[in-house]
Amino acid sequence: MSSILKVKPMKVTFSLILFLVSFLSWPQLKEKGNITNLAATKDQIDEGKYIPINGIEQWVTIKGNRTKPIVLFVHGGPGSVMSPYCENMYGDWMQDYVLVNWDQRGAGRTFGRNAPDKVDENYWLENKLILDQIVNDGITLTEYLIQYLGTQKIVLIGTSWGSIVGAKMAIARPDLFEAYLGHSQVVKFNEGLQYAYKKVRQLAEQADDTVSLNKLNVLGKPPYNNARNVGKLIRIIKAYEAKNSTPAPARWWKPTPEYDNEVDRKNRYNGDDYSFLYFAGHGPLGVVSMAKEVNFRDVVEFELPVYFIQGEMDILTPSDLNKPYFDKISAPDKAYYLLPDAAHGHNQSVVDTQYQILRKKLKL
Repeated sequence: MSSILKVKPMKVTFSLILFLVSFLSWPQLKEKGNITNLAATKDQIDEGKYIPINGIEQWVTIKGNRTKPIVLFVHGGPGSVMSPYCENMYGDWMQDYVLVNWDQRGAGRTFGRNAPDKVDENYWLENKLILDQIVNDGITLTEYLIQYLGTQKIVLIGTSWGSIVGAKMAIARPDLFEAYLGHSQVVKFNEGLQYAYKKVRQLAEQADDTVSLNKLNVLGKPPYNNARNVGKLIRIIKAYEAKNSTPAPARWWKPTPEYDNEVDRKNRYNGDDYSFLYFAGHGPLGVVSMAKEVNFRDVVEFELPVYFIQGEMDILTPSDLNKPYFDKISAPDKAYYLLPDAAHGHNQSVVDTQYQILRKKLKL
């Protein structure tokens, strides 16, 4: 069954960052150190710990009611971890679900745990990030969670870069997942960047924005062989998205106290740089883009329910590209949610729609 829903913005009664996610199997995974807190009540779980996943320790948080369904978030960026912000955004969900956040290989606390004190170009080049490796990490983590929490399947939510990782996880191992929710779904990365350049140029011309037009002229049309140019284009895109969409509450982006310190800020900053370098690619250093060859166009068979949550004001991963792809998908159930007030990133209507899918479509 397929449907497309244009979701009206909801009235909010209460008040991430850039582009804006194997030799071990779950029996070999052992929890290790840094368990920050374990709630005393029987049904509540509140853990943050490093778990050995495919050769390195990776930071994972598990929070909520352990008798309820599990939701695994696959963050964007690829360095834009959600663990410092998830309780601000999804705290109300913890009565109804177990929320799992994972700092992917090369990002956030996982980066800090495995990188030396001094990170330079030699470290970047000697420690390559590979998309398939991150996908395998996510699958191994899922196997661990199913065994550790005593469940059968998990709901998977991927955002932006995380929609690449998440879709690949869902396609490879549909037996592990209740459903896949793709937010700001990437279909073909290079085509998306070319579309975004053309679109934002049109908007700049209409606004007589000579500053942005000059920057776009200097950059030229993508694809680029330089990560800095990708970053410059995305900054222009984000500025135009912000003009035409409802922002998330500012409080969402204040790290929770555990992460509001110099060490974590440094790890997030350095991990973001490192991850983005491998996401975008950088010819001067011989770094190949992880996203360059991403193309889901011919992958249309899903063996699990699929739901896309899409901002109508999204320039970076626009509905003009991912809706035609969605229409070709074959799945046990699917629906496309177009949010008039949303752009590429999170806002309240995105979170509300994700919750509606879990409660009303999946009955979880």
